[in-house]
Amino acid sequence: MTLCEHDERFLESELEPVAPQDARFHIIPAGFEASVSYGGGTRRGPAGILKASQQLEVWDGLSNSSRLGLFTHCPVDCDEDATIVLERIEVAVQAALDVSAENPPVPVLLGGEHTVTLGALRALHKRFGKFGVVQFDAHADLRDEYEGSPYSHASVMHRALDLGLPLVQVGVRACCEAEVAVRGKYGVIHWDARDLARNGLPQSILPPDFPENVYVTFDVDGLDPSVIRATGTPVPGGTSWWDAQHMLEQAMRGRRVLGMDVVELAPDLGDIASDFAAAQLVYNMMGMVQRLAK
Repeated sequence: MTLCEHDERFLESELEPVAPQDARFHIIPAGFEASVSYGGGTRRGPAGILKASQQLEVWDGLSNSSRLGLFTHCPVDCDEDATIVLERIEVAVQAALDVSAENPPVPVLLGGEHTVTLGALRALHKRFGKFGVVQFDAHADLRDEYEGSPYSHASVMHRALDLGLPLVQVGVRACCEAEVAVRGKYGVIHWDARDLARNGLPQSILPPDFPENVYVTFDVDGLDPSVIRATGTPVPGGTSWWDAQHMLEQAMRGRRVLGMDVVELAPDLGDIASDFAAAQLVYNMMGMVQRLAK
């Protein structure tokens, strides 16, 4: 596991390199793009986040998670079909976890389309068994398959359910009838954008019996396009920045965060604000782990 001299590291402008074993957060770029259904460009998402991270402050307003150590892995080779790429992501996450058997670091996956999440979930499931998944997204991603593929970005949360992982969804506002049926079948808890707008934020997005171990996946289209527009399928009426921060804190407080990801950024040269917001989101989530998680 070595530094990639030709690739940017997260917050490289502010931080000296650290050894993998000295880093609490292992950032894994995975710019896979194969099944996007509208606008393209998610393959450039990880590079956009890493570039924008050079402009971040190490103090996020509440904490400085860089003190726990950040290690950026070499990008996962995503120039194959989904089956092979998911295996490579799984191996990369396993390698990060293997740095410390007693206190595994937190893998932070940067996508790429949402399909990449499945590789991380598989690795963590093998290591830790059952855990809960908290999904921020404009879409339910619960189709059994989409355009003939069970590994579509529109199917990734169905694959999580196949692993037996409880699921909570936040901010969804684009969902087909088949996905509604899947929610009912598997008891998926959901805080859809329409309900949040009408009723306000819940006291807690997670039920009392939700697993202590969690994985947080954040599709940037879960935010309103006024916050992040550079994504393949921006849907109006999304979650605001501060509401999302509040609900992320609810998801992590008092729990063990096994891993997390930020996916579906599609950088646009005329929209550096979206790249910066995505990089800030990644760093804020690391800060929440530092402050709130076990």
